[in-house]
Amino acid sequence: MDASGRRDSAASQKRAEVTVHQLRVFWAIAHSDTLTKAAKQLGLAQPSLSQQLSKLEQTIGTLLFHRRAGEMTLTEAGTYLVSRAELVLRGMRELEDGLSQYSDGKRVTVRLAGINSVLRVILPQAIHELQAIYPDADFDIQESAPADVLEMLHGRRINVGLLAANSVAEDAVGFVQVPVAEDPYVLVVPESLSLDGIEDPERELSAQDHALINRSIQFIFGTRHADRVAEWYDEMLPAHRITAQCRSFELAVGLVRAGAGICLAPALSTVMGAAALDGIKLYRVNAQKRRIVALVPSQYRRLEPYSTLLDTLQRVGSEIVLPAILSTPPFLDRPALANF
Repeated sequence: MDASGRRDSAASQKRAEVTVHQLRVFWAIAHSDTLTKAAKQLGLAQPSLSQQLSKLEQTIGTLLFHRRAGEMTLTEAGTYLVSRAELVLRGMRELEDGLSQYSDGKRVTVRLAGINSVLRVILPQAIHELQAIYPDADFDIQESAPADVLEMLHGRRINVGLLAANSVAEDAVGFVQVPVAEDPYVLVVPESLSLDGIEDPERELSAQDHALINRSIQFIFGTRHADRVAEWYDEMLPAHRITAQCRSFELAVGLVRAGAGICLAPALSTVMGAAALDGIKLYRVNAQKRRIVALVPSQYRRLEPYSTLLDTLQRVGSEIVLPAILSTPPFLDRPALANF
């Protein structure tokens, strides 16, 4: 065989290289329930995702997943690769983010997403203070449900997520949780309704007010949350009926202000800007406070301007003055069945 033939033979035997993009696809699939969810995290079409996984398996020369009807589980090779892929991807994120510090004169865009109440009440003041230190920073802000915030973090479409820690406890692995604020749950009622000292609503309230407290307006977030809310109402107000179901606390509170019923909500959702909403009263309930956190990849805790933003969010969150919350009415002063 001549030299040319040997070069052709060596080239044909050279294995294709594993790409960082393929590792990101593999990691997303390994940490998702379905291919559809993984594709959404990465912002890819599902056929493209499947194609990238197939190319990676061809490059490696073995299957990374057992494919069965409705599920995919890691093979031995997949289990070996998943932890090593995490190290590579973390290193790449740190490299990319570290290099961004040397982008002379370029504007830094802080991409974040979060739940409505935090974006309205805490974030504006934090951004105002950050702009005094980093005047060239700008912000891309999205209001999103907790599950969507996590998907965007995993897909690297945002840098910071602002949400309640208990809504993502199991899915937040791999991110640093920076405490921002504690947000107590309250019973929101129309301003005209007084529950002070009430022990037996049926006997002590007027027929109109008794009917009002038994019209529940419920915020629905996932099956578990809906079940917990339903349990609370069934235990505390067994005669209630659901008059409305909402996908935002703010809408639920708006319905209460209009006299349509009562609702359970975090206290922050009753604040507009720096002031409490009028037309409502808040009563304390026996439920665990909602812990508001900023979720960030670990390297962002040290990287500017994100580090300063996180510190500012913590301070602003700790200084928030919540609306006046009245004492728990005696008829509700029992242990809560579950945390929301």
